[in-house]
Amino acid sequence: MRYLLVAALVASNTPGVPVPSTPPAAPFAAAVDQEVSRLEAQFVGLAEAMPESRFEFSPDGLQLPDSDFHGVRTFAAQVRHVAADNFAIWAPLTGQPEPEGIEAPNGPARMTSRAEILKFLGDSFVYAHRAAAALTSQNALETVEFRGRPVTRLSLVALALTHAMDHYGQMVVYLRMCGVAPPGSRPRPTPTPGGRS
Repeated sequence: MRYLLVAALVASNTPGVPVPSTPPAAPFAAAVDQEVSRLEAQFVGLAEAMPESRFEFSPDGLQLPDSDFHGVRTFAAQVRHVAADNFAIWAPLTGQPEPEGIEAPNGPARMTSRAEILKFLGDSFVYAHRAAAALTSQNALETVEFRGRPVTRLSLVALALTHAMDHYGQMVVYLRMCGVAPPGSRPRPTPTPGGRS
């Protein structure tokens, strides 16, 4: 057994020796993973756009007349919430319980720095990609348990995507209130002749 392990390690580091590849994802899993990647790029980009000095911003603090922002989440709490729920929503697809310490739906209250919240968000998308890899067209309509009720895997995929985009819309407003243009609204550089931008 030890010999086989050593031989595998040597082969993996030896030029010209084929290394077993990871089997390709099922088409259904690949399609879901592509949507997760799109969401990740948009949402993480938006979260990173808020400067550290405004990361705890909440419209409640503006005390706008005739507004109903009392008690709404701060920008940081929005990011932390989406990250925590990413873990919670994707967990049933893995067949494992929610990871310890995520404290869904709001995320760990002790997590307050921009850097650690953004890392938590990034980790939640790594987890989402891993969960999506287990999907097939055959198991998509199988039921799993989510927060005490049976739901299909496919419905959890839809929930994960729409939930994050709901908060994305709220966070766009937060950014604009802070004078920050959301990444998706910024003008794209005009390509120069020769294909360079």
